[in-house]
Amino acid sequence: MAAAGLTAAFADTSTNTSATGTVTPEVKNPWVQSVTAGFSLTSGNSDSLLATLKYLADKKTPVNEFSIDADAGYGKANDVQNANFVHGFGQWNHLFSERAYSYVRLEGLHDDIAAIRYRFTLSAGAGYYFIKEANTTLSAEVGPGVVTEKLDDSTPNTYATLRIGEKFEHKFSPGTRIWQTAEILPQVDRFQNYIFNFELGAEAALSKSMSLNVTLDDCYNSEPANGFKRNDVKLVSGISYKF
Repeated sequence: MAAAGLTAAFADTSTNTSATGTVTPEVKNPWVQSVTAGFSLTSGNSDSLLATLKYLADKKTPVNEFSIDADAGYGKANDVQNANFVHGFGQWNHLFSERAYSYVRLEGLHDDIAAIRYRFTLSAGAGYYFIKEANTTLSAEVGPGVVTEKLDDSTPNTYATLRIGEKFEHKFSPGTRIWQTAEILPQVDRFQNYIFNFELGAEAALSKSMSLNVTLDDCYNSEPANGFKRNDVKLVSGISYKF
């Protein structure tokens, strides 16, 4: 099944022959990519700096869906570091019908401020589109997974988890949309140890290839590193370029 999915992803082209005999490839289901950059700087009574960068890529074929999301941020206020993270995930969905699919997902996180040296999550399972229309989608996913992480200077920890996720998106027009995602990952043998991630975003088109993005991210860890808070919230705005 994996070989069939990768073949469909990278062999998704056809050819056109011009009157002069020149053959040009025609991509049927291209990658849709964007880069979002955010930057703020203050100086005077308060000196602060915040810079963020985000990369998104999606590809959809009749039987496969691929998603890549990578972001990083760095910030400080009055010479005290208050943001330093790198995060990303990749997901492959294989559709068995118009709405039902299986998925494989790999996610990684490093966050200096939350003392997360690293956290990798690998999960696989089943998903279903409850709404799948041209401008609106709503899906849910569930499946087993494994988390391996190192918090602060503690011993690395690996445990089995159950991932339950949900995603909603509505497009008002090309380049203008809202979206929301949520997932919870409890430890299978200790449900009081869990991670909850939530995202709410809005995008407004400025031109055909440029847009304004605002995203609210909330990450709740029921058992953070010693001396650190359970909840981390980020509100990030930036300009996106699609290509």
